[in-house]
Amino acid sequence: MLNSIGIQSQGVRHFIEQDLPYLRKCDVPVIVSIAGNYFEDYPRIASLLDREKGISAIEVNISCPNVEMGGCSFGADPESAGRIVKLVKSATRLPVIAKLTPNVSDITLIARRVEENGADGIALINTLAGIAIDIQTMRPKLGNVIGGLSGPAIKPVAIKMVWDVYRTVKIPIIGMGGVMTWEDAVEFIIAGATAVGVGTALFRNPWVVFEIIEGIEKYMDTKGISRLDEIRGKVKLPQRKS
Repeated sequence: MLNSIGIQSQGVRHFIEQDLPYLRKCDVPVIVSIAGNYFEDYPRIASLLDREKGISAIEVNISCPNVEMGGCSFGADPESAGRIVKLVKSATRLPVIAKLTPNVSDITLIARRVEENGADGIALINTLAGIAIDIQTMRPKLGNVIGGLSGPAIKPVAIKMVWDVYRTVKIPIIGMGGVMTWEDAVEFIIAGATAVGVGTALFRNPWVVFEIIEGIEKYMDTKGISRLDEIRGKVKLPQRKS
């Protein structure tokens, strides 16, 4: 799926007043994702959320355009990524998860810097940048020209980046990108993910998360696995000949 939906939000105050009361009634941990155009947006939003009950963690989306740096992503620069995480940590007592962009040359540099600046966890990956062109009109198919690619096509990229980051940092990783089945979820866990996120698959099947959980449970029974820690990060690499 290639999309340019953008961030569908009416702002943090609207979220607190209209959405959070309903979410408090749900028996699930609530992770609130925040984003901004400027550095100071992030701690300001985090401080407002910190006052509210019913929030378990804050995800810092640093894959958004940075107006101050000519439109590049905060998350594409280790210094900017680390600075935002540090600002958010100073503004909240909640756990902070840094959501990273895959549109970089070395994801481990970003991951290491956000960990050094206090991130409690890392979510990766966000969408890959892509363009689709209508060959009849020769115009981009998306009004925003550039969109974010998600779904099964990006899973191998996501798996590699989770594996790379798992070997680089000590904080938990939420792996995502192309999870359509329970087998996909297990693959992310073996690569090093502590938790797994599902996105694009929900457009096709709103009940897919329950099917994934059931599939993982059956897999564990079949393999005699009592805890997922037994397979987390346990990629069996081929032996190199000396």
